[in-house]
Amino acid sequence: KGADSIELLKQVHQLIQERGWQIGNIDSVIVAERPKLKSHIQAMTQCLAEALGVDPDQVGVKATTNEKLDAMGEEKGICVHAVALLVQV
Repeated sequence: KGADSIELLKQVHQLIQERGWQIGNIDSVIVAERPKLKSHIQAMTQCLAEALGVDPDQVGVKATTNEKLDAMGEEKGICVHAVALLVQV
């Protein structure tokens, strides 16, 4: 609780590098009715790329809604799905 998510991401990135892996690309989807995120996508992409030392073209961030279904659709939560392609070096 209260942890800085970018610092946690940097720590995980350090661990994978120490084990001989590098990031090929990242794809993420944020599911939320609110706030509307379209105007923040570029800044989020840049922030993630800088934290990981990769090109912004290697980081995909998209946002969608859950069409008023379940907790996310009822504005009771936000969900993120993320996948990272790791390449052995």
